[in-house]
Amino acid sequence: MPAAAEIATIDAVRNFNRFYTNFLGVLNKAYLDSPYTLTDARVLFEVGFRGGVAASALTRDLHLDPAYLSRIVKRFRQDGLIETTPDPNDARSQIMKVTEKGQAQYEEFVRRSRAQIAGYFEKLAPGEAERVVGAMRTIQETLSSDRTAAPTATIRNHRPGDIGWIVQSQARFYTEEFGWDDRFEGLAAEVAGKFLSNFNPQKDRCWIAERDGLNVGSAMITDGGDGIAKLRLLYVDKTARGLGLGKLLVDECIRFSRDAGYKKLSLWTNDILDTARAIYIKAGFRLAAEEKHRMFGTELNGQTWELDL
Repeated sequence: MPAAAEIATIDAVRNFNRFYTNFLGVLNKAYLDSPYTLTDARVLFEVGFRGGVAASALTRDLHLDPAYLSRIVKRFRQDGLIETTPDPNDARSQIMKVTEKGQAQYEEFVRRSRAQIAGYFEKLAPGEAERVVGAMRTIQETLSSDRTAAPTATIRNHRPGDIGWIVQSQARFYTEEFGWDDRFEGLAAEVAGKFLSNFNPQKDRCWIAERDGLNVGSAMITDGGDGIAKLRLLYVDKTARGLGLGKLLVDECIRFSRDAGYKKLSLWTNDILDTARAIYIKAGFRLAAEEKHRMFGTELNGQTWELDL
């Protein structure tokens, strides 16, 4: 018999399952105002998305009973949505491809599904959509049977709205993780505001690490004068730790600073941020100065690190 805590966890999962199946309309006979069920739509989506697939592979990947899939395929053939040919690798299977009509229905399912989800998200407050998607990713990655197949991240230049995200995400993180007060958010907002106000693409740059369409990291280079570049607001979200994004962002900062003609790269941090300091040390930065302070409420040891370029 599971312990009380285990039962509470199990019941919480069951409660979420009931909510989410209702949210998706899984139990509805008609999916997205169509004559098809959710399972029907998923089969058509997979056939259309893959550009053709063996029935045996689909039963395995979707965990469908072969006889059940056979009935769906028969209906789709009757409706002119798919066509089938013998599977050369399996006499008991067949290769399924969407017809022109099936492709149109597949695209219509995608359009309606996106519109449905957009309708839900339009009702959310700013930042809530990102929280929902982040929670979904956490569930998917934690419970995935292949936890090594994490989605890759890309590094890109900033776009409108990214600078606000940098301030928001870092203020929330450092407040929750280290108990820093509002003065840190004020400092981050000041740095970000000056970056936008004084932006010179020849001397300033901001990078965003993006994963599955969501921002998960950032770093900035600003002109500190006298041939010195300043590395500001390095950050990697908790959902993307362990992917090497911090090193990638710092490498971009170093490369850009050299190409921009800076002689030195300087940064200010606090010694409790062990992961970031390890990246700086490995990149060749040297400790130039340190001093205790209470800029964000708690006592911290601020450090200035420098790299000759």
